[in-house]
Amino acid sequence: MSSSTKKRQTMAKMTRERELREKRVRKQEKKDEKKLAAAAAEIAEAAGITLEADEDADEVGIPLEADETGGQAASG
Repeated sequence: MSSSTKKRQTMAKMTRERELREKRVRKQEKKDEKKLAAAAAEIAEAAGITLEADEDADEVGIPLEADETGGQAASG
């Protein structure tokens, strides 16, 4: 004899599940960012370009651009 009524999920359970899904998405995004950064570093290393940012230029919002010698130079 099975019951014909549906069991309903509580709001707390639905919230827990939503938070877990969001956490998994954030974790996957972080993994993807790390993979992209590693790939960019590998490509830059092969091309002979350094990807280290100039801290002073970064603080004032000056973008960094590669100069003709393959290094980094602040434009401005």
